[in-house]
Amino acid sequence: MPELPDLTVYLESLEARVAHRRLACIRLLNPFLLRTAVPPIASAEGKKVLALSRLGKRIVIELEGELYLVLHLMIAGRLRWLAAGAKPPGRITLALFEFDSGTLAMTEAGTKRRASLHLVAGRAALAAMDPGGVEVSAADPATFGTILKKENHTLKRALTDPRLFAGIGNAYSDEILHHARLSPVALTKDLAEDDVARLFVSTQEVLRYWASRLREETGAGFPEKVTAFREGMAVHGRYGKPCPICGAPVQRIVYAQNETNYCARCQTGGRILADRALSRLLKKSWPRSIDELG
Repeated sequence: MPELPDLTVYLESLEARVAHRRLACIRLLNPFLLRTAVPPIASAEGKKVLALSRLGKRIVIELEGELYLVLHLMIAGRLRWLAAGAKPPGRITLALFEFDSGTLAMTEAGTKRRASLHLVAGRAALAAMDPGGVEVSAADPATFGTILKKENHTLKRALTDPRLFAGIGNAYSDEILHHARLSPVALTKDLAEDDVARLFVSTQEVLRYWASRLREETGAGFPEKVTAFREGMAVHGRYGKPCPICGAPVQRIVYAQNETNYCARCQTGGRILADRALSRLLKKSWPRSIDELG
């Protein structure tokens, strides 16, 4: 799923291409993408783009007349920019937003249709879609700490909860926790003040670093390779590979369709965290520490 750094660069690239331009036409190629009926989607056509913004992990295109197109890419959704007259990419294209400067294509890989498009009227309707998470870049340490400890969750769950923090998902939460040298399963209410302060700094630094890096990689182009697995990440998607800090093999916890990656030596005092499925299967053979792996 595209997260805050990816969405930041998407927005900057869109700003250069569609800001203050008229949306000539919307072509829906998959009827299940649009999740609203009122106002009708045709009412957005011919309207000028006034601003682009982000609402958690949603991209918001503000149009004249207090109309807002809200795009949620979910896990496999992506945006592509097509030059005028260019052919959209095959079956994966869900919608086309045509401007005189080119066409924005909304795509989704795979067969599960989770990406969504809403058209809402008025600021109140837009605000109702906000999960409520704070923007870490705009928060101070005290606010961050208060929100973090609002409920007693694991750090992984707290960072990825859109009601608490905006725009952070599975990938960058792994990177943040590794940078802060904190366990993904540590409970928020057990954290010392120094741990909270370190996590706050790491959250800001990691998100800022990756937004800057992706911006540099994109240049004047449009983001083409938006992925949760980036070359240069410390632990996310690097199971079994050496931690860039200590060299120990990166570990993982697999649950549902996600996995948490971490370094046992840097983050958990050498302890290998139980994987719900694999540790139950291996039982006594499950290694308790990184040193047992040899």
